[in-house]
Amino acid sequence: MPDPIDTQRRRLLGTTLALAGASLLNLGLNAKALAAPIAANGTPSAASTTFSAIRQIRAGDLDIGYVDAGPSSGPVAVLLHGWPYDIHSFIDVVPQLTAAGYRVIVPHLRGYGTTRFLSADTARNGEQAVVAVDIIALMDALKIPKAVIAGFDWGARTANIMAALWPERCSGLVSVSGYLIGNQASGKAPLPPEAEFQWWYQFYFTTERGELGYTQNRDAFNKLIWQLASPKWQFSDETYARSAASFRNPDHVAVVIHNYRWRLGLAKGEAQYDDIERRLAAGPAITVPTITMEGDANGAPHPAPAAYAKKFTGKYQHRTITGGIGHNLPQEAPQAFAEAILQVEHL
Repeated sequence: MPDPIDTQRRRLLGTTLALAGASLLNLGLNAKALAAPIAANGTPSAASTTFSAIRQIRAGDLDIGYVDAGPSSGPVAVLLHGWPYDIHSFIDVVPQLTAAGYRVIVPHLRGYGTTRFLSADTARNGEQAVVAVDIIALMDALKIPKAVIAGFDWGARTANIMAALWPERCSGLVSVSGYLIGNQASGKAPLPPEAEFQWWYQFYFTTERGELGYTQNRDAFNKLIWQLASPKWQFSDETYARSAASFRNPDHVAVVIHNYRWRLGLAKGEAQYDDIERRLAAGPAITVPTITMEGDANGAPHPAPAAYAKKFTGKYQHRTITGGIGHNLPQEAPQAFAEAILQVEHL
């Protein structure tokens, strides 16, 4: 596991906070959210129970459901969730960003929430390239030329891909668990037994039994994943149920199963994304300003920061967030996640 932020790095972080705050003030923004140090769990506000309105927009192959919060003229942050989570991972992040003057876009990924395929004939594809293409299409539809892209799990991988292949669309990157771009060739290579054990659900999903089991038991299954991935996060039944509603999307199971089978080379992607996948297979470097993050109690499979640091060739910081923070870092440590977004362009 990565080492916690030490005293020297805390002093450096304090300097970074001061510089970032000054930069934001020069832009006429509210830097108040930068005042507190990076720490563990943020305290949810009483009003942060759900998002008040979900908008819909046609973009690419999808009718995407998304949150659009904050001033329309502000700098933009796009927040991307993972599996098995949804937009509510950012319920306590969004108010901190909008208070600092940001416009915040939080989409349901394909197969989640109110996002729907426009055509019954479109493949329910979950390969890594297509999710990134979805978000580029969303930004195009919303006429957003550039944004800070931030995410975890599938969302972090998507953000990595966007920053690597479309850097002109990314003013900064915040990525939980670092560099997650993969390819089918590496997915076929065996791992040590202990590491393979962590991917038990991926192997389960390769079978018909696994697909049927996930279909019939997705709520219990995903709640178990939450518990395993964030062993110290004491979430309530109500908190889980709020996100679980998104898993009732009619395409959810198909997209999830395809994603994990594709990783192992057991399902084909679509030919129109082959060129993107070839470029990703080369492990492209990321040049945009980046902050990578990791919780000190992440129970999900994840690489050590030293394994990916050299993939980020622009301005770069890594932050380990202490206090029992697991895989769903934005929801477990919303203040630390929001601060990273506010600071990444000012590294």
